[in-house]
Amino acid sequence: MQYSMKYIFGFAAALCLICSVLISVANVGLRDRQEINKQLDKKKSVLQAACLIQAGEKTNRARIESLFENIRARVIDLSAGRVLDDVDSARFNEEDIPEQPAPANKAGIRTLRNQMLIYEVMDGDRISMFVLPIVGKGLWSTMYGFLALDADTKTIRGLTYYDQGETPGLGGEVTNPKWTALWPGRVAYDENWHPAITVVKGSAGSVEEAPHEVDGLSGATITSRSVMEMLRFWLGDDGFGPFLKQYRESGQA
Repeated sequence: MQYSMKYIFGFAAALCLICSVLISVANVGLRDRQEINKQLDKKKSVLQAACLIQAGEKTNRARIESLFENIRARVIDLSAGRVLDDVDSARFNEEDIPEQPAPANKAGIRTLRNQMLIYEVMDGDRISMFVLPIVGKGLWSTMYGFLALDADTKTIRGLTYYDQGETPGLGGEVTNPKWTALWPGRVAYDENWHPAITVVKGSAGSVEEAPHEVDGLSGATITSRSVMEMLRFWLGDDGFGPFLKQYRESGQA
């Protein structure tokens, strides 16, 4: 049976319309579930940075939520370096905060929001570590991750990237557990509290031999340097430096 062009185009248009409606309905209907999964993935990344779960470890929602009971989310004023106790972290949406031009930097960061959500890993009433969001430009992509610092505010407890588009097998190795395992114990600052963490070309040696240095990624010099510049920015005066300084001066560190 041969159909006219009018029939064919009409049928195709009707089919497209039906599919569009179904996709739209599914998207709206699953929006809450998508948001829950998004938040769950973020919590998992925080736990990985804090080395409370390992990369590749099988986890479920119950275990993630259980571990997160000992983690406190706080909203901070970046420039003032203080916690905003009057802001509800559970309702905080970073995208509602207006972006401002970032100071000149080597991390490729063009804009900043002055309010940011951080995480405090608690041991009873005591803070045992901070988990800080980090972002910066790699070779091909914007890289998003978390840096975990000990309560002394200088010893790195962990590093993880949860969103990046670097070259697989090269810069993409920022997510390789063998590389992220090199970070715990490294020292982020020098004796004058200047960011000193360095990603070197080749092997850096052990924590005892090179406390401020980490092995570079083989064949990914630009991505390695990007990681270094990103961390130095966020540990510096334009990032979390003022907050960490106020915490140290409070006598709690």
